[in-house]
Amino acid sequence: MLPPGILELRNISVADPASSKKRVLEQAARLLAADSEEPAVEQIFERLLERERLGSTGLAGGVALPHARMPGIQDSRGAFLRLAEAIEFDALDGKPVDLVFALLVPEDANEEHLQLLSKLAATFNQEDLRSRLREADAEQALAILTGKSATHAA
Repeated sequence: MLPPGILELRNISVADPASSKKRVLEQAARLLAADSEEPAVEQIFERLLERERLGSTGLAGGVALPHARMPGIQDSRGAFLRLAEAIEFDALDGKPVDLVFALLVPEDANEEHLQLLSKLAATFNQEDLRSRLREADAEQALAILTGKSATHAA
């Protein structure tokens, strides 16, 4: 389960039409910027893209965990996308990706960043969880990832 406040219903997109890595990162940036004036979607997108250029954040099992540190934010935040069609993401196992969890952390939160990435990788390493997410609507995905229902997420 994710820490409280990392993911809300407004940060989830299921059956997302993004059809390339760039489009996924753009959509993730939009979701990460939801209900927030700073930073702008473009700034978040650039940070995610910069990180992706260092090496793919595609794992195995159809999962990618794009992430970046961001100046000007106080709290970590996440976004979850389940793609309508799996896409090439240069994943470790060479297979297409359809589950994406994007993470944005404050620029100076090095330890928190590593801990969250580790937790996310362990979470998405569970085949049963991935299967449930592939069938879930947005509210169900929120409950699976956070352990809380959407009615409590507002």
